[in-house]
Amino acid sequence: MDQRSAELQHADAWQLAGRAAVAVGSQGWQASLDWHQRGDAAELHLAGPLGVGAMVLTETPAGLSLNGAPPSDAVLAQLQERLGFELPLNNLRYWLFGVPDPGSIFDLTRNDQRSRGTVDPGGVDRELRQYMMVSGDWLPARMVLVRDTVRVRIAVDHWDGVR
Repeated sequence: MDQRSAELQHADAWQLAGRAAVAVGSQGWQASLDWHQRGDAAELHLAGPLGVGAMVLTETPAGLSLNGAPPSDAVLAQLQERLGFELPLNNLRYWLFGVPDPGSIFDLTRNDQRSRGTVDPGGVDRELRQYMMVSGDWLPARMVLVRDTVRVRIAVDHWDGVR
């Protein structure tokens, strides 16, 4: 792994704005996606068209909370029920940068366009399809995550604060 990938694994103050489209079997939904990372605290805003089904996930060392409720172990189960699949929140912050979770085993491949695809032990296939220039660096702009019958497409419109 190169030095920049290692730096991105430790980026702890950034935000992104984008969109997500999810297909679970024959069902699907779309949402706006806003992620704010500050140290070991993350806040993720998801909202469907016209704000329908909006939710705010907050992850801190105290745990995961949904829509401002106190952190609870039940939040992951509630989230899985609402989304229709298990959201790999612990890994997602790394995947958005196109780097592996530093605590996981992974297999990294590159296609002819230098797009990176990785597969983790949990069986999630990640393909980075497009990059954008951000402060002199190329960061992912389009990616696809696939696990079993779940397909998640993420389009990043704006990165901020990445150093």
